[in-house]
Amino acid sequence: MAKVNLDKHIWEGWTVRHFIEELEPYFNIINDGTSWKKPFKTKQEVKEWCMDNQPYYKKYIPDVVNHFYSKLK
Repeated sequence: MAKVNLDKHIWEGWTVRHFIEELEPYFNIINDGTSWKKPFKTKQEVKEWCMDNQPYYKKYIPDVVNHFYSKLK
């Protein structure tokens, strides 16, 4: 898997790192099993969740999805 470019600019000053930092606590709660939402099983589930929960920018960001998907393995 390619390395995630955390400093890549995505939208109005937001980088990949900013989106990851914003989503990380929620992702961890879900995958720890302490959320009402069931833990992720597929990359598609991670992708859809990221797009729905990213602040301001609701488009697919491959580096963000790949970061979280790699944590499932």
